[in-house]
Amino acid sequence: MFPGAFAATTPDKPAVIRPATGEQITYAQLEARSAQLAHLLVDDWGLRPGDTIAVVSDNTLEMVEIYWGALRSGLYIAAINHHLTPDESSYIIGDCGARALFVSAPVADHVDLSADANPNVAHRVVFGGALDGFEDYRTLLESQPTEAPADQPRGHDFLYSSGTTGRPKGVRVDPPEGQIDEVPDYYTPIFSFLYAFDADSVYLCPAPLYHAAPLRFCGVVNSVGGTVILMDRFDAEDALRLIEEYRVTHSQWVPTMFVRMLKLPEEVRTRHDLSSLTHAIHAAAPCPPEVKRRMIEWWGPVIHEYYSATEGMGITFINSQEALERPGSVGKDGLKGIAHICDDDGNELPTGEIGTIYWQNDENSFSYHGDEEKTASVRHPDHPTWATFGDVGYLDEDRFLYLTDRKAFTIISGGVNIYPQEIENALALHPAVDDVAVIGLPDEEMGERVHAVVVAAEGQEPGPALAEEILGALRGTISDFKLPRGLDFVDELPRTPTGKLVKRRIVQQYA
Repeated sequence: MFPGAFAATTPDKPAVIRPATGEQITYAQLEARSAQLAHLLVDDWGLRPGDTIAVVSDNTLEMVEIYWGALRSGLYIAAINHHLTPDESSYIIGDCGARALFVSAPVADHVDLSADANPNVAHRVVFGGALDGFEDYRTLLESQPTEAPADQPRGHDFLYSSGTTGRPKGVRVDPPEGQIDEVPDYYTPIFSFLYAFDADSVYLCPAPLYHAAPLRFCGVVNSVGGTVILMDRFDAEDALRLIEEYRVTHSQWVPTMFVRMLKLPEEVRTRHDLSSLTHAIHAAAPCPPEVKRRMIEWWGPVIHEYYSATEGMGITFINSQEALERPGSVGKDGLKGIAHICDDDGNELPTGEIGTIYWQNDENSFSYHGDEEKTASVRHPDHPTWATFGDVGYLDEDRFLYLTDRKAFTIISGGVNIYPQEIENALALHPAVDDVAVIGLPDEEMGERVHAVVVAAEGQEPGPALAEEILGALRGTISDFKLPRGLDFVDELPRTPTGKLVKRRIVQQYA
């Protein structure tokens, strides 16, 4: 469905609430403002289906309005990470071919605002403040009609990878053909079916909207008439408070958030009533099995995981009971895409053997914008409808998928593959460890050796004694050849706000 339908049936119901500021937008307001923007984009500015607009914004109500204004105009919307440098964001603005740029004033320092930046951008708009050379968003909308445009072809997001292994890649997916009030997006039918999203859903969004999962989940909730509780940023205790205050039914997390909540003092964790939760969904990064087990013990069998990527070629799902029975699995394939495990030559491997995960999907079409070589590099050499996200794993006899790591991060020591994720999982809940990354360092004898980089927990004294304590806890839990041969302490590790470890930067620092 489309939010406009609920503007007629439940006009005063909040579509989105932003607790940090007390702001909210009703379905009637979301319909009117997104319609005004659609008229501005198409009637006044002459944008046409397939064109792109770019947005650099924190978690604001305007971001949601712009999202729906673009989608009901047949446009692509490139939501850009507002933590990038001006040079990095300019790269994406230029690479996606944005015809218009929308900027939230509080994060404008992350955008090149000079007049000669991105000359192909014809229209520059600001909200939440004023910027030289930018038009005011609210003023532009005031003169536009609030009625729905006659033609509303469905658009799509145009998102860039977080750049964990190199320059961000723009993923351009062909949108469903048809009017936005007649054909659904790719996600609402799947997630509504699996996770019971409906008009009674109250969804807590603790992650930034420039990331695929939070943006698309908010779209799903608005498409079925529910309410989004939009956090400005994740805070472990505040998230628990908001679940209780708004009687949240659905939420979406990354494993780092689980770890932060589990490490809260017991009196804080038990202070809040979380009984309204029916579905706590996590994705974006592998979750250590012990973390998931402890979350299920705490929250009950409401924990669900899915594994996918921005490219959208395939997806797996696993519920709490299945996760307890198969620790470490990310679920079964088949609902969207079929998983194949292949060796380096593209040959399919038997059950239980580790290899590159390819997804077969004859219906999904995507490309890396402006990079035919990169698009071709992820395709299977013999099967053009198979593609890989770069992950490594295996399938069991029941087709449950297990991830071992990113292919780029596999450590080869003495000719043996070692997957850092397994070691990181073993260390994640150590009381002295606040964050951890495991990398391979060059070794003359072995080729590479395993090395741990750790952020010490508050109150711990980094040093040789603590390093020995942490490494000692690993002995007996993983094989000796996987044990880190060294451990360094750092103040922080580079992670995206969605919790992904940017391991490339750590490797570069050591290199």
